[in-house]
Amino acid sequence: MSKTLEQKKVYEEKVKAQLDKLNAQIEELKAKAKQAKADASAEYNNQLQELYAKRDAAQSKFKELQEAGEEAWSNLQTGFENAWEDLNQAFDKAWSKMQ
Repeated sequence: MSKTLEQKKVYEEKVKAQLDKLNAQIEELKAKAKQAKADASAEYNNQLQELYAKRDAAQSKFKELQEAGEEAWSNLQTGFENAWEDLNQAFDKAWSKMQ
């Protein structure tokens, strides 16, 4: 296995673990939204919808990254990193509003 292919595999495993962790945290926020009063619940649901959209975008970029050849994956890595940063910012915003 080439060094680049090995780096790609390690990176993919790291990203998958991060996505799994964030999905669990989103589910926790979803549970909090269900327990909220009606007007707060609407705000929580808006925050969750934004998180779902950003999560889906990050997962889509991750899938592209997984399917990329050895030479193209480093180019796609930047796109994924940007999507990941957007997702983390949206999560932090939602988390702070739901506390």
